[in-house]
Parts: sequence; structure tokens; C-alpha cells
Amino acid sequence: MDAGLLLQYMVVGLVVMLSAGYVFKRQWPATARRLRLACAVPLLRETRPAWLRALGRWIAPPSQGGGGACGTGCDGCGPTPP
Repeated sequence: MDAGLLLQYMVVGLVVMLSAGYVFKRQWPATARRLRLACAVPLLRETRPAWLRALGRWIAPPSQGGGGACGTGCDGCGPTPP
């Protein structure tokens, strides 16, 4: 196989995989989040090397903690501005 044709197939395959990942993340965000958590948690154990823990932190989705004191995250608590 010609090297140029092989490179073309690799680039097309990469573009198709990235497109499929984007559609998956946009259509099923909760499933994508659970999948990222399932992949990241085993890498974050203390017995793993530092580079694997760093990879796990990179894979892990951002936290969804509430910002307010009541835990709802609306930031509507507290005094109203004058």
C-alpha cells in the first residue's frame, strides 16, 4: 500500500472517530459522563503511578458540585443588591 494512501485512511479514520465522539457527547451527555467516570476512577487509585493518576484526572469529567449553601447551585441566596 502506498504511504500516502495509508496516511489518508488514517486521517479519515481519525476524523470519523472524533465526529462520532462529538455526536455521542452531544446526544447522550449523562452516558458520556458515566463512561468517563468509569474509565477515570481505576486510574486515580493511590497505588497507580503518578502519570496514570494524571491521565485519570485528565479523563475525569468536571465536578458538578452545587455553588450555593443550599446545594442547588442557583446562587440566588443571600442579600439582594441595592
